[in-house]
Amino acid sequence: MEYNNQRNMLKVVLLMMIMMLGSQSEAQLNSDFYKESCPSLFHVVRRVVHRAVAREPRMGASLLRLFFHDCFVNGCDGSLLLDDTPSFLGEKTAGPSNNSVRGYEVIDKIKFKVEKICPGIVSCADILAITARDSVLLLGGPGWSVKLGRRDSTTANFAAANSGVIPSPASTLNNLINRFRAQGLSTRDMVVLSGAHTIGKAKCVTFRNRIYNESNINPSFAMSRRKSCPAANGSGDNKVANLDVRSPEMFDHSYYKQLLGNKGLLTSDQVLFNNGPTDSLVVAYSHSLRAFHRDFARAMVKMGDISPLTGSNGQIRHNCRRPN
Repeated sequence: MEYNNQRNMLKVVLLMMIMMLGSQSEAQLNSDFYKESCPSLFHVVRRVVHRAVAREPRMGASLLRLFFHDCFVNGCDGSLLLDDTPSFLGEKTAGPSNNSVRGYEVIDKIKFKVEKICPGIVSCADILAITARDSVLLLGGPGWSVKLGRRDSTTANFAAANSGVIPSPASTLNNLINRFRAQGLSTRDMVVLSGAHTIGKAKCVTFRNRIYNESNINPSFAMSRRKSCPAANGSGDNKVANLDVRSPEMFDHSYYKQLLGNKGLLTSDQVLFNNGPTDSLVVAYSHSLRAFHRDFARAMVKMGDISPLTGSNGQIRHNCRRPN
């Protein structure tokens, strides 16, 4: 009797182990996920992104930022792309993204083309991951093997997007470190991912306080930025300036060189080089484009692993703006 009980218990334990291993393998993302089910995926995405970036180089930065904002709120699940519905508020109008994040129409175009060749196969979350990589590549940055197999969220989280999980342009260094650490990203990951600001632009409202009130800023740089960003709140808020003044349309390491001269446009940029623990990383990346590109690619893969929906969780949305 006791022997039979032990055998039954062993069977239960083995069954549980098999189920756990199955769920773990199911949750694995891999670069060949669509190799058989949608072999033309990368070509279709690259073609649309290429046209969008050729038409407006800033769009490369915008598509990269879409992926960052999506992953930092409940993981890389495509929830950022959802419009409001009667049952939930989307994340698009939350503070960090409202009138700031852009590029949704490019994702719509990609999804439309992908659905024509591979209907119901490719998630919006994975499209975001691929467009981020392609945008960086097209602007002279590194490439990496994009891990795929994410599924899409059926809801969005306005409150979470507004909770501070996405660091603001006025962030302190400690806040940046803590916000990235909460996502499983190291201080090095944070510094190298901040290097995405080697492309793109920022609005006057996000850097006004820095150019008028902060002391750790190059005086001539501050004066040049003040010409297009008036001191008065509400005046010229939406006027933009390049985050990288040297080569704003190239994914190089001049962003870090800029920080060495106290020419970071945002407070959250300059805190990376301000007599603190991340100074040495900024110096290292300012000296080596190769190191920057290598570590950026690794950090992007790591960020793409934040809490994906896989297996039977979520869905493959037919339209990235709404649940099925």
